[in-house]
Amino acid sequence: MKKILTITLSLGLLLGASGLAEAKSNVKTYKNCTELNRVYKGGVAQSSSVKNKGGKTKYKPFVSKELYNANIKSDRDKDLIACEK
Repeated sequence: MKKILTITLSLGLLLGASGLAEAKSNVKTYKNCTELNRVYKGGVAQSSSVKNKGGKTKYKPFVSKELYNANIKSDRDKDLIACEK
C-alpha cells in the first residue's frame, strides 16, 4: 500500500514540475546589452553568489538563471553576469 501511494505521489510531483518548466520557458532574449540594460540596469546574473570580475559596478544585477542562459552571448568576460554596468 505504501509503495502505491509513494509511486502515485512521485508521478504527481513529476507531472506538476513539468508544467512549471513550460511556464518559465517564455524568457526574452535581447539583441544586445543596450536593450537588456533598458530593462535590467545592472545586467543579469546567473546566481546571487556570483562575483563580478571587472570590479565595482554602478548597479546590482538582476538574478535569473533562465534569463542569463537566454542571453549568455552577452556575457563577454564569462563572469556569469551578462551586461553588467
